Amino acid sequence: MKQIVIIGGGILGSSTAFHLSQQGHAVTVIDENHRGKATHAAAGIICPWVSKRRNQAWYQLVKAGAAYYPQLMKNLQMLNQTNSGYKKTGALWLHDREDNLMDTYGRAQQKRLDAPEMGRVSLLSPKEVQSHIPALAERFSGVFIEGGARVDGMALNRSLQQAAEQHGAVFLKGRADLRRTASDQLQVIYNEEVIPSDELVVTNGAWAKALGDSIHLTIQVAEQKAQIVHLQTNHDTANWPVIMPPGPQYLLAFENGKIVAGSTHEDNTQFNPAVTAGGMNEIFSGLLDYAPGLSEAEWIETRVGFRPVVPHYLPVFGALPEFRNVWLANGLGSSGLTTGPYIGYLLSELIQNRQHVDNNTLYPVSSIIGD
Repeated sequence: MKQIVIIGGGILGSSTAFHLSQQGHAVTVIDENHRGKATHAAAGIICPWVSKRRNQAWYQLVKAGAAYYPQLMKNLQMLNQTNSGYKKTGALWLHDREDNLMDTYGRAQQKRLDAPEMGRVSLLSPKEVQSHIPALAERFSGVFIEGGARVDGMALNRSLQQAAEQHGAVFLKGRADLRRTASDQLQVIYNEEVIPSDELVVTNGAWAKALGDSIHLTIQVAEQKAQIVHLQTNHDTANWPVIMPPGPQYLLAFENGKIVAGSTHEDNTQFNPAVTAGGMNEIFSGLLDYAPGLSEAEWIETRVGFRPVVPHYLPVFGALPEFRNVWLANGLGSSGLTTGPYIGYLLSELIQNRQHVDNNTLYPVSSIIGD
């Protein structure tokens, strides 16, 4: 049994803690619970298959992340964690141009050849789209992907943490600092005391840069601000699919008329958590264009989170160069809820020295270390 300390208790750190504690290790997670923590703001879309992004390393990771969810849900349910916030509702991609509609449909059919978890792929006419969700504008046709799902980031994170605690993991609230030893290794300091560890895992997202700076280690990660709107409606939304209109926005529906609309992608904000007029205008102008039937929805709140992004926009995970038994995962960006649970599993396998985990070389931590 190893003593493992994890810095950062978002979806990635919590998943790593769950898998490592499940393997019998003594896990301690230290989480400062920063304002703007991405997991607390996030509402996730699990439907990576028809993205136009061409990077195959990214696609293989998000594809595997989506495919891993049913097994993860089964593992959590065996521990009576039944409120994970995950539901397979299908995903509906909207188009008001025939060429874009057929391009998405063709791409989905091609991707389905090696991703059977996508399920059925269907073309929907504007009348059929309206019959499913009357709040949408009448001009849209759609591509429906049966295997699409949505997840509540806070609920999933809570389930992972509670499941880890059932296996003996300990979660500490507060600041963790790093200190170099005389042998140039790293120690974790919490409440001015050293927390012993055989393995150290750094999964604190956009705040990893400041942690690295404290020990003169450059970690090239930056924050990307996301503003996400929460609405209350009188619609029966429990089984609405994930809605992907043209452009960068999305619409997620949960039980009891709750709707989440987002999101902005704002760089260089210096961790400013303010809800802004410009951000709200961006979201609401788009929302009421593709879903005018939501104009009477009650605006409940706006959540703000900071996604961790790296220069090449590809997640990294693995051993931290030049340090013994130190691991890092970062750069999940806007696909954090798709990839985070799966990367947590992969990290646990790497720490266990399992030989069959060999794809981490596609996502090298060294690529974001140094100037």
